[in-house]
Amino acid sequence: MEIWAAGRLEVRITTADVGKRVSVRRLSEPRGTGEKFTDTVGVLTSWDNGVLLITRKDGETVRIAESTLVAGKVVPAAPARRRGPAATYPELARVAARAWQPVESERLGDWELRAASGFTRRANSALPLGDPGLPLDAALAAVRRWYQERGLPAYVQTATGAEGTQESLCAELERRGWLREVTAELWTGALAPVADRAAGDLAEPSGVVLSRTADQAWLARYQRKGVSEVALKVLGTGPSVWFASVPSTAAEDAPAAIGRCVVDGRWASFAAVEVDPARRRQGLARAVLAALARQALDEGASAAWLQVETDNTAARALYASLGFAAHHTYHHYREPDPAAGAAAPGVS
Repeated sequence: MEIWAAGRLEVRITTADVGKRVSVRRLSEPRGTGEKFTDTVGVLTSWDNGVLLITRKDGETVRIAESTLVAGKVVPAAPARRRGPAATYPELARVAARAWQPVESERLGDWELRAASGFTRRANSALPLGDPGLPLDAALAAVRRWYQERGLPAYVQTATGAEGTQESLCAELERRGWLREVTAELWTGALAPVADRAAGDLAEPSGVVLSRTADQAWLARYQRKGVSEVALKVLGTGPSVWFASVPSTAAEDAPAAIGRCVVDGRWASFAAVEVDPARRRQGLARAVLAALARQALDEGASAAWLQVETDNTAARALYASLGFAAHHTYHHYREPDPAAGAAAPGVS
């Protein structure tokens, strides 16, 4: 990583650059012992008392002693995207929120407080997309009260790694003791290749069935056990919701594969893509995605997004093969010292 001019190392950042994306080089070994260096790129979220905090695109915050800096400069706000549909973080955050709607919500300025009896963090977290209309400490206190009244732990969903994301808010939450529990990524891609590539990989028709509702058979394959009425409402709500299933060869069994899609303007979201472990590596996940993608294309969508956890290597390989790429990373921060007895929502 070239961060100096004409071969000379220079520190060209100051405290005035807090909030900007920077690239820095620091000594990672004491002077006189080989002078090993470490490079860090991210948003400079604070520079106080001789310590810099830099939040990287994956949400990790790096502490750097000012005395170890040997080079640094401001770099473009976000790296150029090489593939996938153009989209801002706020646009995708709002589209994602419409695809996974809570049962109850309330505005706090430009923040949205969302609750669904604990079914998933996405439906039970505050989504901060602007100014809450209060100083941050007062806003966080209001968030905690709102969730406490509902017997739920307070979560704030944030994002890092793209233009307009919330590295500074992440740093402020961590400074106040909020705990980052879950990190995942939102990936985007063109929609037509999903239909073309996925369908083209199948040796024979898969018999994917589409429905507007999740029936008992579909729910039998869904990985979240004990699906409640609240969960069904979250699953079934959105601009244009579709459920896909590949029937099992045995009538009494759960489907061999399932998936969910929400069509919202130019966007189609994919979620809940699950396959019977005994039927994996047979192209069924691709078949489900292809069927849902064709439906979304018929409704006028042209782009797609999905969410995938960072350790789900199989899913990441599948989505990459269909042309998806990471757009940003999102996180769920949990309040410090949550009320005893409040059950944490499921992952994602």
